[in-house]
Formats: sequence, C-alpha cells, structure tokens
Amino acid sequence: MNKKCEHCGLHFEVEPGFFIGAMYISYAFSVAMLVAVGVALTVLFDPPVWVYLVSVTSVTILLLPFSFRYSRILFLHWFGGIDFDPAKRVTQ
Repeated sequence: MNKKCEHCGLHFEVEPGFFIGAMYISYAFSVAMLVAVGVALTVLFDPPVWVYLVSVTSVTILLLPFSFRYSRILFLHWFGGIDFDPAKRVTQ
C-alpha cells in the first residue's frame, strides 16, 4: 500500500498501527465468503465435507487480495476521518 496519495498527498496511515483494526473487516469478509460458498454448495450439490473444506479454502485464498485491500479502504473511510475533496486534487 502506498504511504500517501499520489494525487493529493494525503497520508493514508493516520497513526502507527492504524490498520490493525482493518483485520476485523477482513474477518467479516472471510465469514461472508465462507457462508456464501457453504450455502451455495449445500443448495446446489450437497457434497461431502472435504469438498466444503477445499472450496472454502480456495475461495478465501483467491479473494484474499480483494479482502485485504477493501478492508483497509473501508476502515480508512469509516474510522480515519478521510473525505474526498476535489479542490485539493493535484493536477498533472
């Protein structure tokens, strides 16, 4: 993750360790993926337990970059007090 915005110069990390709280949002994403995959498999196929384990693990690993990035973005917007101001945008 960049230290600051290349357009407006905003420092993303408000304080040291700020993004540790984003792990709770990432956890919520992981639980949502687990439930969605589990329900989909149950409704569509009703497979054995090992298929659940492999499917949930695979989906979680494949969507890990999404979960990591968007949990930080949501945490920054919800708790960082960051609002987009078009007037501060640096034009190149």
